[in-house]
Amino acid sequence: MTRICLVGPVAQDAATLAAAQSLKLPIVTSDTGAEYIGDDDISISTVFVLNDFEGPVYDAIYKAKQRILGPPALQQAVRFSEGLVWNNRPIYNYCMRGVITCFTGIRKKDELTHLVHLIHSMGGSIRKGMDTKVTHLICNSSGGEKYRYAMTFRLAIIRPNWVLEAWKNRHDPNFSATIETFTKQHRLKAFEGQKVCFFGFPEEEQQHMIDVLRTNGGIPTDLEDPECSHVVVDEHVVQAKPETKNKNTHIVKADWFWYTIQAGYANEFDYLFADYLESIAHTPVVDRRDSLPVSFNKRKRKRLSQRTPADGGSGGTPLGVGKRRSSVSDAGLLSVSGSFLDCTVSPDKHESSKKNAIPDSAKASADQQQQQQQSGKTQSMRHNHFMDFFHTESNYVGILDTIVKLFKEPLEEMVENENPLLNKSELRSIFGNFLPIHDVHKRMLDRLKAIHACWSEEVLIGQIVLDHRDDLLKAYPPYVNFFEQMKETLVQCDASNPRFHAFLKINQAKPECGRQSLQDLMIRPVQRLPSISLLLNDILKHTGKANPDHKKLDDALKAIREVMTYINEDKRKTEGQMAMFDIFNDIDNCPPHLVSSHRSFVSRCEVTELSDSLSGRGDPLVLFLFSDTLEVCKKRSRVFNNVKSPNTNSLNLTRSSCATTKPYKHVKLMPLSTVQLVVNIVDSPRAFMLNCRELAQNAKDRQYSFNIADEEQDKLLYLKSLSKQMAENACRTDAGHFLINSTADEVDIDVSDINVGTLSKAFKIASKTRMKVGRVFSFNKTPSKLKRTVSTMMPSPFGSTQSLTPASQLAQMKLASCTNLNEVCEEGADSNGSSPSSSKLVAPMSVQPTRKNKNPPISIGALRPL
Repeated sequence: MTRICLVGPVAQDAATLAAAQSLKLPIVTSDTGAEYIGDDDISISTVFVLNDFEGPVYDAIYKAKQRILGPPALQQAVRFSEGLVWNNRPIYNYCMRGVITCFTGIRKKDELTHLVHLIHSMGGSIRKGMDTKVTHLICNSSGGEKYRYAMTFRLAIIRPNWVLEAWKNRHDPNFSATIETFTKQHRLKAFEGQKVCFFGFPEEEQQHMIDVLRTNGGIPTDLEDPECSHVVVDEHVVQAKPETKNKNTHIVKADWFWYTIQAGYANEFDYLFADYLESIAHTPVVDRRDSLPVSFNKRKRKRLSQRTPADGGSGGTPLGVGKRRSSVSDAGLLSVSGSFLDCTVSPDKHESSKKNAIPDSAKASADQQQQQQQSGKTQSMRHNHFMDFFHTESNYVGILDTIVKLFKEPLEEMVENENPLLNKSELRSIFGNFLPIHDVHKRMLDRLKAIHACWSEEVLIGQIVLDHRDDLLKAYPPYVNFFEQMKETLVQCDASNPRFHAFLKINQAKPECGRQSLQDLMIRPVQRLPSISLLLNDILKHTGKANPDHKKLDDALKAIREVMTYINEDKRKTEGQMAMFDIFNDIDNCPPHLVSSHRSFVSRCEVTELSDSLSGRGDPLVLFLFSDTLEVCKKRSRVFNNVKSPNTNSLNLTRSSCATTKPYKHVKLMPLSTVQLVVNIVDSPRAFMLNCRELAQNAKDRQYSFNIADEEQDKLLYLKSLSKQMAENACRTDAGHFLINSTADEVDIDVSDINVGTLSKAFKIASKTRMKVGRVFSFNKTPSKLKRTVSTMMPSPFGSTQSLTPASQLAQMKLASCTNLNEVCEEGADSNGSSPSSSKLVAPMSVQPTRKNKNPPISIGALRPL
């Protein structure tokens, strides 16, 4: 029979007592448990529940080899519905239930013994060697056989601190040491415990690698450090093995560093720099150009550049040499917003790519071409420019193949693994629009290879482009339109994901990439169509009009330009629609129907209202012009401009609301069909007016006058753009019909206080501040008793005050106690010698009352003759 003995304060713990009672076993309590240790009845097994696994009480029970549990372990045993499982070791809780650990690299015996005791007390187990049952490897540094085994089978590799932190949470019965959020904090980093030296790298690249090393737990050092564990060498620059102080230091290539970050571990023996140098020494010169150090390649390129091309005859023109390429005037095809389709001066040519681009099928005609050259027959300029087109297309398809094989396919294979570099959404954002371009250019290259194998002057080069025109039209617009979003996703993943950054660095160093980043390679499709346009134009120049390919090339050149025009127009529409979503999100209470598939954003203009019809005279407004409507919204003022001082309780609330407040507030949505006229105020450099008809029945026309606040905005250009959109919306060609000129007096607009100078703006801000302060102190709502009291002190020096407001009256009053005697004497002397007409004073303009204009709004009929 089994009984439970609650020792010490545990007997007063309600949760522990309830757990013990739920087991339906005899329960006894004791202060020390000593009376139940030496029980002679061997048929009774006692389980002692202690609150502390230290001290004389615990030591006495432990030495008696009794079963000991902690209160959390008793509660967890009830939760697991397994009862009191027999265990010879004391167990305080089961937070490491199912954990089987193994140690490596911990040399201190006392530390190791303490960790083993804690793991056993939390329900875990220990193994001396690595086997299939081990779940966690505990170590202080990366490296070693056990570490390699754990990385191979993806076991959790953690620091010893994981055990100590878990023991601190031993009193919580709901705590588990195996949850990912807790284990992640104690996982061993890739270079933890390693001292690494970087040798031969440029200063900027070396600093970047040092930052990455520190982020991953490593310590940077130099060659003179005897504790240096690894020397990472730039194999493209360094030509000899560096000397180290420690013979056990691993001298490896840069790939080892990046592979370690990507996979968590890389075997040094697979990336030894000595093996790399030996492989170069035994590699033929013609096959090792991409693997030689940079200095070797520079010398070789210099020797090659000094050679005279011998392929062409005396009258022929070598490839890539000859008349300067003429430019095709495609500037008119580019959008004003900045299209990517900029015509390059000349396409890229790589000699190695040219050599590899010639297919095996072309070897059959090699002898025939050689015989033609030997007989003195030279190739035409048309053939030479075709070879330019053929080689650049071959290079371009090679770049697309590199993107697919080195980047896209490996990343897609990793998605199916447990720990992918990128998720499916990120992969779709980067490579989603790439494959159609790859497919269409592979088909075009096959056609070009066939022409190259059987060349004649009558071959139809332009027909290739014409046959693939529709495919190009479908493939390129999605890629170009979302290129910026793709680039942002790529940069964000590169910055936030160290493993993906290492993956890019590894592939960038491969010869296929030519030391170019993925971002550099992905921009090539954006540049290809202008390059094709230039190449076709050169072929057309050297094709006779009698040649049947002349008409085909001319049509192909037009087709390419049409594709580029369509891409630019589609990109412009896409940018306008995306801008429309941003505007909608920035405007408070914006009408939902502003976002529409047939609507696009045109321009934005900051103005100040001159009328009182929308928000109020002088209020800052923003006009968002769309293809068929005009959104008028008010710019929100900042919270600290508010005169009312927030109290202490609402200060934090005000700050939080300020961070989430939208910058604009909706005022009015004007369909362009309701705007009848755009009036240019000729006697004001920045004022204009809109004459609009109201949609309500029997409503009068309304006039809204504005002053352009942005000094860089050209008023006439903006008004012409607005009139153009109105004409397009009304299906009219005469945009000038909607734009008329008028003076401010003719349309009854007050432009006298429109100031654009810095000093005038300062006075305007000061005036607004004075008005706000006046409203706070209620100067315009002075009590009648106070007015009567003040009026008896001193008469007004301005004569009659019947036409003035109470605020103006109070501003003109002067208390007797504030009167200067010298001023009184001077005023008396002046009054004796002055004329009666000069004694009547006029109130300053700053305190004179402002009255609303009572003139009725001008009608459309009155504006038309103007």
